[in-house]
Amino acid sequence: MESTQKKSSNSPVHWRDRVKQISALVSMVSFGGSAIFGIVSLFSSGLSSQHQQKPAAVVVSQESLVAAQERGYVTVLQREPQNQTALEGLANVRLQMNNKVGAIEPLEKLVKLHPDRADYKILLGQAKAQK
Repeated sequence: MESTQKKSSNSPVHWRDRVKQISALVSMVSFGGSAIFGIVSLFSSGLSSQHQQKPAAVVVSQESLVAAQERGYVTVLQREPQNQTALEGLANVRLQMNNKVGAIEPLEKLVKLHPDRADYKILLGQAKAQK
């Protein structure tokens, strides 16, 4: 009778160990499979992207960049007519574009807003002399 009890008490412990081993094996196989799948998809996407043509770089001229800056400053000045940074930027951009007449208006506003700034007065005088 004792031997029967020992076998039955050992049997559940042995079964639990077997379940743990099987679940550990299933976990390792699942992890390995997902890792392999990830690596394969990484390499396949890398290889396929090498064969695709790269888009051509967009060439933007300096004139179009300066014109975009001018539009930006004008937009700011529509909302904030006395914005010193926008007035300076607009005057500088227009001077870069050799638009001396267009630079006069923002320079006049700057001189009116900041009469103590000699650099504004000098630029305004130069723009008026060259128009």
